[in-house]
Amino acid sequence: QVQLVESGGGLVQPGGSLRLSCEVSGSIFSILNMVWHRQAPGKQRELVAFILSGGTTKYTDSVKGRFTISRDTAKSTVHLQMNSLKPEDTAVYFCNTNFRGIQYWGQGTQVTVSS
Repeated sequence: QVQLVESGGGLVQPGGSLRLSCEVSGSIFSILNMVWHRQAPGKQRELVAFILSGGTTKYTDSVKGRFTISRDTAKSTVHLQMNSLKPEDTAVYFCNTNFRGIQYWGQGTQVTVSS
């Protein structure tokens, strides 16, 4: 079984930065494709960014140039560096992966961007 544990959320002013982390249990991290999603109040969950096991990354248009996804294989952790945060980035952020056809999700971490 794969377990995902997010951390790093919080309250930040517009224009500020946060770094989210998602630690993955087990020894399979290197083969996993990792995804960050977010869900704002009253809205559907949306994909924010993903990083493939080989390092290829992709971002949703609204975060391009502001967010960076990366992975640390030695620590079995995926990060989401979020800069120039905007109020519309306020959401619960979830990390996610698929292993052997099963979707695994973390518990989510709240990000609030407000002055």
